[in-house]
Amino acid sequence: MLKYTEEHEWLDLDGDVATVGITKHAAELLGDVVFVQLPVIGAKFAKGDGAAVVESVKAASDVYAPLDGEVVEVNKAVVNDPVLVNADPEGQGWFFKLRLDDIKAMDGLMDDDAYQALVESSA
Repeated sequence: MLKYTEEHEWLDLDGDVATVGITKHAAELLGDVVFVQLPVIGAKFAKGDGAAVVESVKAASDVYAPLDGEVVEVNKAVVNDPVLVNADPEGQGWFFKLRLDDIKAMDGLMDDDAYQALVESSA
C-alpha cells in the first residue's frame, strides 16, 4: 500500500524499508526530467531533509526524506536514464530505499484518497 507526503513523494513499505519516489502528479509538474542526483548509501536523514535532486527542463527540485531513516539502496537506473522518472514515476522511476527509524511514522502519511484530495484542492 502506497503512502504519500504533502511534498508529492510516495513510499512503499516492505518490512522496515520504504521505497521512495515522486508521484505521477509531481513528475507531470516538473516536465521532462534531465538529471537526477541521488543520496549515498548509508546517508541518514530526518523527515524533511533534502535527500535527492531532480532537474527538468523547467526547474530543479529537491526530493525530501519523507521520514527519518538511513538510505540502504539507490536506483542508479534513474541517474543513467532520467526519463524513467517521467515514464514510470511510481514504479521503475523510484529514487532510493530508506530503512525507517520508526515504521509507525508511516501512519502519519496520506493514503491514496487523501493524496488525491490534496492534488485536486491545489488544481
